Amino acid sequence: MRIRPIYLVMVAAAVVVAAPWLSSRTYAGDLDRQIPAAAADPADPARSAVAVLAGGCFWGQQGLFEHVKGVTKVVAGYAGGARNTAHYGLVSSGTTGHAESVEITFDPRQVSFGQLLRIYFSVAHDPTEIDRQGPDEGTNYRSEIFAANPGQASTAKAYIAQLQAAHVFAGPIATKVEPLKGFYAAEDYHQDYLFQNPDSAYIRVNDLPKIAALKRVWPDFYQDKPVLLAEK
Repeated sequence: MRIRPIYLVMVAAAVVVAAPWLSSRTYAGDLDRQIPAAAADPADPARSAVAVLAGGCFWGQQGLFEHVKGVTKVVAGYAGGARNTAHYGLVSSGTTGHAESVEITFDPRQVSFGQLLRIYFSVAHDPTEIDRQGPDEGTNYRSEIFAANPGQASTAKAYIAQLQAAHVFAGPIATKVEPLKGFYAAEDYHQDYLFQNPDSAYIRVNDLPKIAALKRVWPDFYQDKPVLLAEK
């Protein structure tokens, strides 16, 4: 079909108007690359520690961190709200204050909290998105770090400031940092969902690429055999 000159002018104008918006967007595909390590990442001599992170659907977050060396257990669940509203049907309404999250138990002698954040910000999700990740929208899909102690809060805030100052991302980081008030495990059918449903279209499109990115971008942190919750 032949395009009339007037339509070409209209298309060109639309591109000019949209260009600033397009250039300011950061897409998940752009984040699959190494980013600087946290400058402030204090050593922790403990044998075990916990990190609670939210970054979109917990299926993909759980599946990703189960492949990280030094991680011993990952539980999908809810954080940010009250115990009595920590149920999928309620959380999905976006009115409970909860975010779909993962509780990561790890050995700080093998992988530090700062290194987990490095993975979190680079391949686990898009930290510039506000109340959404991929096809999922709502406050329950927000980007948030629930600090288990003041040290984690300090490390997380300093790292965000460091990444912002270095202009690592095209847009501002939207990730919140709040004290962990409680983590509540999600229903059994959500646990290890990625590995139970690898052929799901949602998993193939949104979550398996994250694991592939972890292996490609952070091979030193990648372990081929996941630490499945079902095997604990």
